[in-house]
Amino acid sequence: MPRGLRLLLFLACALVIGRVTLVPCRAAGTIVGDIAVVVNSEVKEDNLALAVLRKVALGERQFWSGSQRVTLIIRAPEARERSVVLKKLYQMDDAQFRQYWIAKIFRAEIASGPKTVTSNEVATALVSSLPGAISFVDSAQVPKSAKLKVLKVDSLMPGEKGYPLR
Repeated sequence: MPRGLRLLLFLACALVIGRVTLVPCRAAGTIVGDIAVVVNSEVKEDNLALAVLRKVALGERQFWSGSQRVTLIIRAPEARERSVVLKKLYQMDDAQFRQYWIAKIFRAEIASGPKTVTSNEVATALVSSLPGAISFVDSAQVPKSAKLKVLKVDSLMPGEKGYPLR
């Protein structure tokens, strides 16, 4: 069997059993895999250092400048956006993430954990409607909206060389 045909057959089988996910490039200039940090447009910050973003994600920083409460919105398990955020920001797997938030709530360090959503569309709709909200969305799926803005991370936007959330 020719090598190219074997590779094609392997990929077809892998896709069927769920071992490989192929992600097409959906937007010119956007590197596949970049996860945009989207916030409600009322949030005053435009750029966060990765370490500060990690504190926000961990619930260690619960207020934006200007006393606005942070509302964390994260994708449901199995979403690529959640996997990237857990790996790059939390440095945890899903079980550790759940345990982290259960313990944080149990110790009364925070009133509630992140809100979980099933799609990027729901995440951006919630961020648009909740002052202080933040979420992590596939950069190719961020809608143009006056109520949303994409934050820079370490002074880099999604798609730029060295962007940390990919």
